[in-house]
Amino acid sequence: MKLKGSPLHLNVYETSEMLTNKHFQEYSMLEFERLYLPESMRPFTNLNPLGSKEFVTDDNRGAVAPLPSLKIDGTDFYFSVKGIGSTTNPFSHQLLGKAEICNLLTDSRLKDKIVNSEEVAPRYLTGELWLRGSPYGGQGLEHATTSMKVSEMADLTSIHGFRIAPLVKIVFLPTDFENEIKKIFWYRRFRGRIVQETRLVPSNVRIYFHSGSTIGGNVRSVFDLFGIDTNDKALEFLKNFVKSGIAFLTLFTRTLKSNEDGTFSGLDFYDVWLDKDAVLSPDGTIYFVDLEGLEWINVEKKKVAEKIDDQIFRSLYEFMYAYEQIERERYARFGSMMDRKVQFEFLLREALKNDEVVDFVSEGESLKLVIGNILREQQLTKKFPIVDR
Repeated sequence: MKLKGSPLHLNVYETSEMLTNKHFQEYSMLEFERLYLPESMRPFTNLNPLGSKEFVTDDNRGAVAPLPSLKIDGTDFYFSVKGIGSTTNPFSHQLLGKAEICNLLTDSRLKDKIVNSEEVAPRYLTGELWLRGSPYGGQGLEHATTSMKVSEMADLTSIHGFRIAPLVKIVFLPTDFENEIKKIFWYRRFRGRIVQETRLVPSNVRIYFHSGSTIGGNVRSVFDLFGIDTNDKALEFLKNFVKSGIAFLTLFTRTLKSNEDGTFSGLDFYDVWLDKDAVLSPDGTIYFVDLEGLEWINVEKKKVAEKIDDQIFRSLYEFMYAYEQIERERYARFGSMMDRKVQFEFLLREALKNDEVVDFVSEGESLKLVIGNILREQQLTKKFPIVDR
């Protein structure tokens, strides 16, 4: 499958400093050990590119190769780079151009290089502190290190059913190049190391934001792209969406750890969301991609049930909204309609038959999720009403 999106050609550079995910250390993956930079960044370095590579844009600072790189467990994955620069001013909707960049610089030599460079579509990495741990348009080592730790927790793409797009390598920008970039800032200079993440993603289709193809925005084109041309395929897509979506909603209990002081730890979401920070594979499985937004939190035993509820409610509407868009498109194409609650319950039961954490119980007119945990701590089990009949 060839991914759709705005085409983007990036120059390819060698670099000597990188960190490798423990799951990929035995493999030769030269493509993942390069820097990928837009032509507009040429004035900031004396390095000569090895060539260029074709991508499609992804989010505001990422790119994905349009053709698959390798297959994992039957799913095609695409080479992805995070931290390639942004096209837009961080404080307006205007494009970043030469004039804007030069107005921020006091280095006359660098200004002259930019002014005299070839006129190309502008895209810049900057030294403006952004999102606590990263520069605007780029990626910071702090965030990339968090992504690597999470990725190494996984069995390649799964943390007890919570699916991730694996980070393969953290690639460092050379320090002289980095120092030139840090001369571009509006208010606050980023002080850490600037890196790129080279990753594997199953597509560039997001739930609602940060992609040209989304379930919320153009579900019809998503069906076409993924080849969902029968009712059975659509139902299987929905089942996989539900299975991975429930895992997303219950990440805390899937990573639960018992601490010596009687508290419990688990992964939670920080400033990341289902609608913009996850992508879909062609079979409907949700893969979380922006791993930097996962963090360990500590919770007292009496607060575990509250945290389970909070995490579910945080993304439940986004999950159900996307489910509805998929179901509506299925019905529009293939007919075959049953009561929405009956069908959702059927898909839940089918999707979670062998789930490691979640079971079901019927109480009165409600179907409830029985949310356990990987520690098998019965006292921490929580019931959550998911369908009222």
